[in-house]
Parts: sequence; structure tokens; C-alpha cells
Amino acid sequence: MFQQTVKNFNITFNVLNEGHTFSSGDQMTGHISFDLTKATKITSITMALSGRANVHWSTGGGGRRKRRRRRRHYSAKLDFFNFKSVILQDNSAIGGTEKLQPGTHVYPFTCQLPHGNFPSSFRGVHGQIVYALTVGITRPWHLSKDFVTELNFVNRIDTNQPELQAPLSGSNNMTLCYLWCASGPITMTASIEKKAFIPGETVKIFCDFSNSSSRTATPKVRLQQKQVYYTLKAQKSIFFKNLASAAGQYLSAHTSDVRTEIVLSIPTSASLSISNCSIMDIEYFIEVSLSVTASPDLSVLFPIILCDTPVNSQPPPYL
Repeated sequence: MFQQTVKNFNITFNVLNEGHTFSSGDQMTGHISFDLTKATKITSITMALSGRANVHWSTGGGGRRKRRRRRRHYSAKLDFFNFKSVILQDNSAIGGTEKLQPGTHVYPFTCQLPHGNFPSSFRGVHGQIVYALTVGITRPWHLSKDFVTELNFVNRIDTNQPELQAPLSGSNNMTLCYLWCASGPITMTASIEKKAFIPGETVKIFCDFSNSSSRTATPKVRLQQKQVYYTLKAQKSIFFKNLASAAGQYLSAHTSDVRTEIVLSIPTSASLSISNCSIMDIEYFIEVSLSVTASPDLSVLFPIILCDTPVNSQPPPYL
């Protein structure tokens, strides 16, 4: 069988950066290697570089048989690019009959990613964006065997934009009511140091609370990912995912001018923000809230961006 003839196939890239990532316009170099267990005729070795996105979700179904709704499926696909080249081609057209001998064979390659505004790699609950290098080995009278290696592609944005470096702030308040009595107001003002972060970075949230009510309250923060999937006919599906959370010290009743700092760590595994794909958006929010006993939460929401390059910030003023 083919797998017994060709073994230990490997694709090795020359590293461009510490993150082992690739971006638009990058030149990729490296080599492929494999072992042959016996003398083998290889018709061709080809290489394909591709980038594509696809989404799929379904609705309906379930319930009792008489009331069962028809299950509906929604999907969309995009091809960003698909280039092919030849690493090795036999010379049978001019009478060549040479076989590759048993042992290890190594072939270098060079290819360049196209220039363009392509979204970063992503895998989500209803879709994915995948960039791949596929090497195909063809033998006479055999089906082609493909070896696929996924690329970690990032869309690099200009992190020198002032709006990404400036602090964000927001405030909210509420008054609790019980029967005919109203408590004193609960107020919250929060600020974060900038809008753009990288996975693995620590976010400092500066908070100013006043709790004039008779109930205790607990400050909380969480990082939320919003995945939005679209079809080409404008149907969409939304999925929320909590990635990280933290809590501060509780606030006693009838306290005012309480200042605190809450630290939230962004997971290193978090995907980058995506806003340049017509069938998928990946957004992030930091929610700062006060959880009040027997009452709805009081919250402030900050939209943030996750990118691959560290962003300098202006220290926010104390509140």
C-alpha cells in the first residue's frame, strides 16, 4: 500500500517569527522530506497553497412527531486563494524510466502568500477560516496521496492607530426599589487602559463604586467572545463564549467612593479579532458589572480588539 511505501513524510518551514505565524505577502521557504521503503516511480510531487472560509449551522428539529419542525441548514463558503505549483515532475514524456531509490528524499520549496486583506485563522462553533499547504505525491496506477499542513495565518493591523491606544471609560447607575421604598443609588464608573490587546496580555480595569443601598454588591469582570456567522443571503447565527473572568472585593451597604483595580488575564489561546470576512465576525467585549443581592446586575461593556502586535497605551486617569 502507499502508506507502506512512503513513510515519515514531513513539511518543515523556515521560521519567520517567534509565533510561527504567516501573513499577507510573506515568502515561505522550507523543505519536504519522506522515506521510501523500496525503489518507487513517482509521477509528480505538487504543492498547493490555499485559504478558505466556511460556515454551517442548522435550526429546527426535535419535539413530538406531530409538532416536529423541519430541520433547516444554512451554509456559505469563500475561497480567498488557491495556487498550485510543481516540486517534481517525471520525464516520462522523453522516455525517462528512472525510479527514486529507497531511503530519505528531501526537496526544498519556496512560495509566497498573496497580498490581500485576508482574515486570521479561526475555528469556531459554526465555521472556520483555514489556510493550508498541501503536498500531493502521485504514483503510476495509484491514487494521489495528499499531505496537509495548516498555517497559522494572522491579519496584521496598524497598531499605531490612536483609537487603539486611548483608554476607554464608561459609567452606569441604578436605584433599588422594594415595595414603596427606594434605596440610595448605586453608581459605577470603570476604565480600561486601551482598546487593543494581544492574547496572553493582562488587562487592568480601574473602578470607582458607590453603594448607597442597603444591600451588598460584588464587582465582577469577564471577557466575552461573540461569534457571528452569515450566509450570502443575509441569514446569521450568533454564539457567545466566556473566555475569562475575575472578581473584586465585595462592597458593603452604604459605602461610597470605593476605588479598586481588577486584573483580567486574556487566554493565550484566544483567537484574533476578525472584521474583514463577509461570512464571519469575531468580536470581544470586557464586561464590568456589580452583582447586587436580589437585583439585576449593573454593568458597563467595553468592546476591545485582539491583535498579534503589542499596543502601547496611555495610562488612564484615576477615577
